[in-house]
Amino acid sequence: MRLFAAVLPPEGVVDELATEVAELKKLPGAGALRWTAREGWHFTLAFYGEVDDGLVPELSARLERAARRSEPFALALRGGGQFGHGRALWAGAEGDLPALRLLADRAEAAARKAGVAMGEHRRYKAHLTVARSREAVDVRPYVAALGEFTSRTWTVGELVLVRSNLPTSGVPGEQPRYEAVGRWALGGAG
Repeated sequence: MRLFAAVLPPEGVVDELATEVAELKKLPGAGALRWTAREGWHFTLAFYGEVDDGLVPELSARLERAARRSEPFALALRGGGQFGHGRALWAGAEGDLPALRLLADRAEAAARKAGVAMGEHRRYKAHLTVARSREAVDVRPYVAALGEFTSRTWTVGELVLVRSNLPTSGVPGEQPRYEAVGRWALGGAG
C-alpha cells in the first residue's frame, strides 16, 4: 500500500486555510492550477511510497516509538511558497519547527529500520500543498497573498500513518483519497 507519515492540522485550522484558498482561487489565472482538496491537507513528514503489507506492523511499531519519544509542540500555518518553478504552491508553517523536523527525521528513520526502501535523505521543509500544476505557472501573486496568512496556533499531539489511494476513475481533477491507518500520541499522552 502507498503510505506516508504526517501531521494533520485540526479542523478549525483547515477552515481558516479553506477561507484563504477560496480567496486565492479568485486571483487571475487560478484555473491553471489544480487545487488540492481540504480533506487532503497535511504536512508530510516522510513519504514511504508502496510498502509491502508485511512491513506495515514493524513500521507501525517503530512509528509508535518515534511518537512516544517526541513531545507535543506548537505549530501554525504561515505564509507560503512554491516548488518546481510554480508546479506546486504551498502554505508554510511557524512554531516549533525544530520539533517538526525532528519528528520528520524520526518518521524517516522508523521506515529505514523497518526495512522500507527510502530514497536519499533530504532536509525536511515544512509545507502543506494547496495547488499543483503540470506546467510551470507564475505563482508569485499566490505566494504574495499567502505571505499575509497566519492561522491560529495549535498543539501537534499525534503522528499519523496515512494510506494514499490514487485516483482510478480517469476523471480529470479527481483527487487522491487519504485514510489514516495508524495514529500515535506524541509523548505517549492520550
